[in-house]
Amino acid sequence: MLRYPARFEPDTGGFVVTFRDIPEAITQGDSLQEACEMAADALLTAMDFYFEDKRLVPLPSKVKKDEVLVALPTSVSVKILLLNEMIAQGVTPSELARRLNTRPQDVNRIMTLNHATKIDTIAHALAVLGKRLEISVA
Repeated sequence: MLRYPARFEPDTGGFVVTFRDIPEAITQGDSLQEACEMAADALLTAMDFYFEDKRLVPLPSKVKKDEVLVALPTSVSVKILLLNEMIAQGVTPSELARRLNTRPQDVNRIMTLNHATKIDTIAHALAVLGKRLEISVA
């Protein structure tokens, strides 16, 4: 699961939250708890911009002393890894569909963040790109 460092800065009546790796994700909350909830939502929402534009999603940097890690859902994390690999290899959704022996619409669903995709499907897509999805428990 990808976890991004966030800075929670006190502001008038609450906290402003920013992510140095994902500058599009900016939010605020009246309390620290609300700011944490808003941070997770802002980070997830920002990922839509990367997927819509088919841009590389910056991977999380190491957390600094004044930052807190905010996690993305596992399903989104693996889709980010798939998107980044497709971009790195110059593989279009149509080409991935050809390699998977499926329809382009199926790949479009895989690449939709709010679509529930089986982990095996994403692992297979990574495999046809020459990569292996590994999962661990920490």
